[in-house]
Amino acid sequence: MNNKVLVALSTFAQYGKKPLELLKNSGIDYSINPLGRRLVEKEIIEMAGEASGIIAGVEPYNAEVLSALPHLKCISRAGVGIDNIDLNYARERNVKIKNTPDVVIRPVAELTLAMIFDLLRKTTFHTILLKSRRWEKSAGNLLFGKTVAIIGTGRIGKVVAELLIKLGAKINAYDVSPDKEWADLNSVQYLPFKQLLSSADIISLHATPASDQFPLIGKEEIVLMKQDVVLINTSRGECIDENALVNGLKSGKVAGAGMDVFSEEPYNGKLIELDNVVLTPHLATLTKESRLEMEIQATENLLNELN
Repeated sequence: MNNKVLVALSTFAQYGKKPLELLKNSGIDYSINPLGRRLVEKEIIEMAGEASGIIAGVEPYNAEVLSALPHLKCISRAGVGIDNIDLNYARERNVKIKNTPDVVIRPVAELTLAMIFDLLRKTTFHTILLKSRRWEKSAGNLLFGKTVAIIGTGRIGKVVAELLIKLGAKINAYDVSPDKEWADLNSVQYLPFKQLLSSADIISLHATPASDQFPLIGKEEIVLMKQDVVLINTSRGECIDENALVNGLKSGKVAGAGMDVFSEEPYNGKLIELDNVVLTPHLATLTKESRLEMEIQATENLLNELN
């Protein structure tokens, strides 16, 4: 049987034609999700029934879906997260899983910095005031000289730390597997978790803990934090207890929070009602440049595996 490919992404080649050209030039038989939205289980099974490979987004690939795709050899994820795939069942079926982890580093790091600056200088807050015809000023803060806690020093956490160092911030960090060589090279200090929280002006989450470790930040952790702390989460929505965060923001203990991820998405929770937050709809990796590069790499990964 000749290889067939399903492109499950709803926006494939939207920001550049190279991924599509790679498929065309390969001579492989392919089809593209025509619905303009994320596929559900039934639709994946219908569209990928004969597929050897799938260029995937975050649509579900559970055991039920995978068992209905008898010819599947590879799922190539345009992105880093593979929580939507039943990895154990895929391994049993000898279905290879590929992703594009390096492409997401820069866009997530830049959004993290954008949120930090927004909250320190209160740009969104003042924009809301001005749009309400209110010419009012509230003093912000400098990043320079602040102590930033990085929770999770994987690829993204390290880049965030290095960028902040260049901007004059002091970096402390926590990781279950600390990289002491990198820390020494960049004058980063690893601290015990509680000490890290109590010493930081800004806390940025870049960890991906196991599900039984959620939440990392709850009521007790917020109590340990400095007054007027700024909290950023571009990692996993489950990392933070939302009710504890809302209470912290209302009390003023947490001066501001930047959130790109939520435990339930699309998000419609209590944070929307607050003025001292910056909220984005899980778009940390969504830049035109990074999206195009993800699709190129995902296509190349798939074609290499099938060949």
